[in-house]
Amino acid sequence: MANRVKSGIFVIAPIGGDVGARIAEVQATYDPRVTRLGPPHITLAGSSGMGPIAADHTVDELRAQLAPIAETTAPITLHFGRPTRFMQTEIVVLPLDPHGPLRTLHERIKTSGLRAAPPRFYYTPHVTLSLYREQPPAALKELLALRFDEPVVVDELEVHLTRDTGETRHLVTLPLSG
Repeated sequence: MANRVKSGIFVIAPIGGDVGARIAEVQATYDPRVTRLGPPHITLAGSSGMGPIAADHTVDELRAQLAPIAETTAPITLHFGRPTRFMQTEIVVLPLDPHGPLRTLHERIKTSGLRAAPPRFYYTPHVTLSLYREQPPAALKELLALRFDEPVVVDELEVHLTRDTGETRHLVTLPLSG
């Protein structure tokens, strides 16, 4: 039986501004526990496409591998698709196009030389609206009817160490400045 990763390092792209605030309100309304994962964000490393980065990497190692990627990546403008259930689950997400600059950024992180666990899913970038709670039919219908049509700009990467206890520790923030 394969060992399950209990902790690791995740690379996320926070979603800020008015859209991020609106997503945070939706999360708090429909699944308050999801807010423990921090502000709305896209996971670039640690979930789909690339499992968590090994927890024994130092901040200096992370910075050495990820800073050149951030420094040569321009901020990315993204558009959310319609909310959907994630891969035949009860999880509701705002999907993003898995191609283009977001995929390029993900692949650069994946091939940066940092050791990581195998991914559980193919790369499917998204922002989670509801994760832990199975929604009653009326609430699910409301969630799936929401629209986030405004573009959002991803302009930084955050690196976090996440433990199986639920503890999350911020390690580094890198602006996208390419």
